[in-house]
Amino acid sequence: MKRQIAIDKLKLYSRVPRISEKLRGWIAFLIGACAVLAYSFISGVNPAVAILLICLSVYLKFIYRDLNSRPFNLLNLALLFLMITSLGFLMINHGWPLFFIPFAAAPMLAAILFNEPVISLLMTIAPVVAINVASGQPHCLGVVFLISGIISSLMVHGVRRRNTIVVAGLAAGCVQAALFFLVNNFKWVRPEESLFFLLNGLVCGVIVQGILPVFEYLFGTITNIKLLELADFNSPLLNRLMLEAPGTYHHSLIVGNLSEAACKAVGANALLARIGAYYHDIGKLQKPEYFTENQGLKMSAHEALAPNMSKLLIMNHVKEGLDLARKYRLNPQLEKFIRQHHGTSLVYFFYRRALENSDMPEEVHEEGFRYPGPKPNTKETAIVLLADSVEAATRAVKEPVPSKIEELVHKIINNKFIDGQLDECDLTLKDLEIIATVFIHILSGIYHTRINYPEADGADTHKKPAKENTNQSEKDKKYHP
Repeated sequence: MKRQIAIDKLKLYSRVPRISEKLRGWIAFLIGACAVLAYSFISGVNPAVAILLICLSVYLKFIYRDLNSRPFNLLNLALLFLMITSLGFLMINHGWPLFFIPFAAAPMLAAILFNEPVISLLMTIAPVVAINVASGQPHCLGVVFLISGIISSLMVHGVRRRNTIVVAGLAAGCVQAALFFLVNNFKWVRPEESLFFLLNGLVCGVIVQGILPVFEYLFGTITNIKLLELADFNSPLLNRLMLEAPGTYHHSLIVGNLSEAACKAVGANALLARIGAYYHDIGKLQKPEYFTENQGLKMSAHEALAPNMSKLLIMNHVKEGLDLARKYRLNPQLEKFIRQHHGTSLVYFFYRRALENSDMPEEVHEEGFRYPGPKPNTKETAIVLLADSVEAATRAVKEPVPSKIEELVHKIINNKFIDGQLDECDLTLKDLEIIATVFIHILSGIYHTRINYPEADGADTHKKPAKENTNQSEKDKKYHP
């Protein structure tokens, strides 16, 4: 009874900081809204612009949970908006034409950095409305920039090549020039302005390509372009992994392929999962000989060690991986895969050995043989955790026929689910079933059964048919003829 009361008090106390944080967030939001309104009245900017910004902030706060869990995303969006609007106001005050303002740069940056179409759409609407209202220009020009911003942001959504950004800017410029021709009743009244609209879009593409690395660093985000750069096997960490721990390197490649295919099937970020899987085991570079995939036919290095020491060496690869990630300045998004790819799983092999070797098994606590965590909190990190466990277990099967692989994959995913390793991510039971199907399909192709070829006895050996593996069951033969 006392224990239950203590637990209830602990739950009550744990709610207090959350409530206070929520209140502080709303208070800060109200102060910011009042400051925006006050500034609009003092500076002479139309108050409708300030009200628009407040409404957009409220919309994002309630719609996108990612912005609620990472408040600096809203701050980053505000920074993008302030940059383009401040530049626009400055150019208008100095008598520059409206078509000199790089409107398309903000939606393109938002689409690349945040990978959310709705956010890039809002980052198209807000600057156009704000600058159009402040400049007093005809609303048709605002529509021109709005349409070009939507098209350019769509073209760079999920972009993987840098030249696509320049092409998107050029397309936005062509759209602006064509729309300017339309709003002038199909007359080339001012042909030089149409040329300026065309150049405006091209310049936006060049600007975005040049400043994108700066925003990646400032916002701590990782774009598809950066991920593809990290996938280069000549990068220092992957090159070291290939030379110093070839078994771990090969294991990471297969985990990457499994994770990418599973993420595509459930709608997660497939490229992020694949690159995260490449780097998830870099901590094994410090002591590769203590991990089975790098030992070959040699006697295990753990034979002469106590289970507690072996457990520490195995679990320490997570911490050493984080140290290497910081040393080589990997993006924080990739550090999540290193930290979470085991969650709080049990190092079962050495836990069982400790129980068997101990004179007092009751003193061997399971908690001491669990990874420190945290558990995966995104779909991508959870899928890498499952792919890592499934690939390692399948590699240990003596005869990995499809029926055994199917049974093993379902068993491992069920055990991870029951153990609570997937409690903090958004994967559903339907997602887990889809992931299991993808894993079984790929692993059955990788570890498929082969026929036994006879040894060469004479010149006409190649004419003799090969004898099939008699150990293969009839059920498995239909998968692998």
